[in-house]
Amino acid sequence: MTQDRRTKGQEIAKQYFGREITPDKVDDPFFVPALEHLFGEIWSREGLSLRDRSLVTIAALMVLGREREFGIHLHGALNVGVTPKEIEEMVVHLAYYGGFPTAASGRETVKQVLEMRAGQ
Repeated sequence: MTQDRRTKGQEIAKQYFGREITPDKVDDPFFVPALEHLFGEIWSREGLSLRDRSLVTIAALMVLGREREFGIHLHGALNVGVTPKEIEEMVVHLAYYGGFPTAASGRETVKQVLEMRAGQ
């Protein structure tokens, strides 16, 4: 079961982050639970698409003020089909539920990620 979860987790992570998980992360005791449980079980469940899970994740990370992870997951969201316009609308919408300072910070992170991706 663990190998199946790990394999499934690696597949989801590759699709989401756009690259293979590096060998040092695959065996890192800190990262293994995320790979096997979070990506191998939770992200691979039926009921929400990878795209929808991504949108939920970036919304939660923005409202929680987890800027580093928010930026990382913005790349993932864009990789699985969430559009810049949808992200912009999410930020505007969440300004009322998560607060304007949080949304302003999130908006700046979105701007940086989109500029970085445009320059690639």
